[in-house]
Amino acid sequence: MHPQAMEGLTDVPARWITPEGVEKGTDTICIEEALSLSVSNGSDISFSLGVTMRTPGNDIQLVTGLLYSEGIINSYEQISDFNINDDKIQVIVSDIDEGTVSDFNRRNTSTASCGVCGKESISNLLHIHGPALSKSFTIDSSIIASSIDLLRSQQKLFHDTGGTHACGLFDINGNLLFISEDIGRHNAMDKLVGSVLSKSNEIFLESYIIFSGRLSFELVHKARRAGISILVSIGAPSSLAIDIAVEHGLTIVGFAKNNSMTVYTGRTRIINS
Repeated sequence: MHPQAMEGLTDVPARWITPEGVEKGTDTICIEEALSLSVSNGSDISFSLGVTMRTPGNDIQLVTGLLYSEGIINSYEQISDFNINDDKIQVIVSDIDEGTVSDFNRRNTSTASCGVCGKESISNLLHIHGPALSKSFTIDSSIIASSIDLLRSQQKLFHDTGGTHACGLFDINGNLLFISEDIGRHNAMDKLVGSVLSKSNEIFLESYIIFSGRLSFELVHKARRAGISILVSIGAPSSLAIDIAVEHGLTIVGFAKNNSMTVYTGRTRIINS
């Protein structure tokens, strides 16, 4: 841990150079540290999920969301315990079996070898399974606009450092239900998913999510797995994000800022009153 570091933050020496001159002092930055992740059934089965670079804090939620997104667990109740030792965290999933381990390793090997090699390959690779998406859930574009302002006001790490991504889960009235921040956008999403799972995954079905940056296919995959039907991004979606959204019936909204937005897929869920 960095000296004098609050959770996720630390101060470092800095020098500001401006037309008015040079000023020395300290600047607050976001911490980036490694976390080693593994899974065990508590007896004879154990395997590594690898190492992720993340902002310390909410590590249990991070690994919970990752396990769910990867299909290793289907509910929070499958987790028996967490063994935490500094920068290592092991999750005990008592009903884990060799088939789950083999499938996880196969998918990871395929991802590395094909290098995300196209729509057909990635579609076959992901085999996204999740709850049925709501057909009736809609949201007014004006509520989305106000939700973006609310999310921005609650990004505490970003306010202090300018160096984190955020995602927020909102209900139909634009109330902020959950928010997470991390130096990595995928970590922020996993932390949010893990937080919600520990309460009830039914929350996902009647809510929408806003991302502070661009929208990649991995985020769409995680949202589909959770059952979130509407994804809003401050930035641009990728082509593969749109492809997967079309395939699975999700709504994608991009460039949502300054009271305007671009709806790419699932247009009937967005109401313009």
